[in-house]
Amino acid sequence: MKTVDYYEVMGVAEDASADDIKKAYRRLARKYHPDVSSAPGAEEKFKALGEAYEVLKDPDKRDEYDTLRKYGAFAGEQFSPPPDWQSRAEFSEGGYTEVDPRQFSEFFEAMYGRRGGVGTQAGGPRSRGFAFRGEDVNARISIGLAEAYSGTTRTFSLQINRLDDNGIPTPELITLKATIPAGVINGQKIRLRGQGQAGIGGGENGDLFLEVALVHDPRFSVDGRDVTLVLPISPWEAILGATLDVPTLGGRVKLTIPAAANAGQKLRLKGKGLPGKPAGDQYVVLRIVVPQAHSEEDRELVRKMQEQMSFDPRAEMEISG
Repeated sequence: MKTVDYYEVMGVAEDASADDIKKAYRRLARKYHPDVSSAPGAEEKFKALGEAYEVLKDPDKRDEYDTLRKYGAFAGEQFSPPPDWQSRAEFSEGGYTEVDPRQFSEFFEAMYGRRGGVGTQAGGPRSRGFAFRGEDVNARISIGLAEAYSGTTRTFSLQINRLDDNGIPTPELITLKATIPAGVINGQKIRLRGQGQAGIGGGENGDLFLEVALVHDPRFSVDGRDVTLVLPISPWEAILGATLDVPTLGGRVKLTIPAAANAGQKLRLKGKGLPGKPAGDQYVVLRIVVPQAHSEEDRELVRKMQEQMSFDPRAEMEISG
């Protein structure tokens, strides 16, 4: 009888992993499922696919199949089983697919036997169809940092396959409302169960995953749940120290600037970042802003400070030549 190349049917290499085989099956099953495909020969391709997956998904069946291929049982396109050949692989009721096993090829029967009489239930033979879960859908939603801090809701529209009156998946523009929880971070995905592509053959719908993108905030930079604010201070605030009102995501708070603070110094406000378990922190980076001397009196004051303080910012530098 004619040999069936299950790897060719599945479109995978002979060393394909179990995960690769599963992905190939899911992709091709959707393409040729008789309930949704109008491609020529779709039903026959679907049956062949179910047979190939029944073998390659099962480690025992696949091992026997590969062993017989290796040792010459497949002479050209013909199968010549060893004398008294009998498969040791167990055939579970209905196998891995719900394609009727009685429709599998003679090659499958010769390899694994018992083609008739399997795939039946109390109500009669199993249907050619099967329940296939719909694909998950990924979408992106942009929110502001304040919305990420307090949480928000968003209404949006996207095109998803939904079942028409005949049970056929058909593109449809739908409107959904998503709740964005407080403390969501950039890149986090929110799952909307059952809002993905429609299932096939009565299978459940896939899920919709919304990836959150935080838009740029002019005051804060974000790293996970931590936020950073660059705070301008005057030279005298840096020298003498000060207590200042500082903006945070939850409102203004008092921050103590220590005396003799330096430009670029980083101060921490614990728990003042995005909420979570644990909450993020807010870091305040000091930026010393030098005032302009707008009058001769201003300049004279600066000269007096220069003379009195005798400060050389380059004293520790080694300058040669």
